[in-house]
Amino acid sequence: MCRQVIVITGASSGFGALTARALAKAGHIVYASMRETEGRNRPQVEAVEAFSRENRVDLKAVELDVASDVSVEAGIAKVIAAEGHIDTIIHNAGHMSFGPAEAFTPEQYAELFDINVLSTQRVNRAVLPHLRKQGKGLVVWVSSSSTRGGTPPYLAPYFAAKAAMDSLAVSYASELTRWGIETAIIVPGAFTKGTNHFAHSGSPADTARAGEYNEGPYKDLPEQALKGLASLEPADADAASVATAIVDVVNMPFGKRPFRTHIDPSEDGAEIVNVVADRVRAELFRRIGIEDLLKPVINN
Repeated sequence: MCRQVIVITGASSGFGALTARALAKAGHIVYASMRETEGRNRPQVEAVEAFSRENRVDLKAVELDVASDVSVEAGIAKVIAAEGHIDTIIHNAGHMSFGPAEAFTPEQYAELFDINVLSTQRVNRAVLPHLRKQGKGLVVWVSSSSTRGGTPPYLAPYFAAKAAMDSLAVSYASELTRWGIETAIIVPGAFTKGTNHFAHSGSPADTARAGEYNEGPYKDLPEQALKGLASLEPADADAASVATAIVDVVNMPFGKRPFRTHIDPSEDGAEIVNVVADRVRAELFRRIGIEDLLKPVINN
């Protein structure tokens, strides 16, 4: 295993925090990025520092608000100044919402897309010039089985945003291979415990419109949908398995990593659809003569 300098976004809690710690324990130099490190996330920063001391690993918190161009540029610059380079960027930051699609305002959709999609563009524009210059790197995208699997109602803004992010990841992948930059897409299923994803989800701003659904024919749907999702999840499902999968992918030899890795205890069908979609993409590339874009160039 080659020790890497890794930056992971949205690492104050959930998959991000679990992954940052797992990567550090695997021997990497890890920067757990988060916003408000001197404010509401100060306890998380202290937890990162304590974990680093107690486990004798190289894990640091860094201020990086994915919703701010200035903050992203400053956070990445700080890592480059400290380490001289970055090997891997992990796009993990995201936010969920729950409620009738119609009851969310356009502004709420825009905010959710900003956090889940535009954030990755901000980070890429800050990191990719460095990776392209060094001729080697890895971009990991934490997607969701909701992009192509079973999609229960009341999660429309989040599902739409995640689908957009996944599509962006696929497009980026082929535009980076000739620079020597590899792409890995991680596809977690609906883990209903072990993270705060559902507990901290946003709700519709138009409560009157939401009420028409929740007091009408869809009155019992929220409880039914969430209870149904939870029932599909095996008792031994562990959110830490996502972190383990990311560590395994990061530790693989350059050029040998799978394009997608699914971690879906509920088996909602996303893996089946993704296999077909990714095969169609690969076949089209062969037909139009750009098959080389399917694998990163190894620059010596």
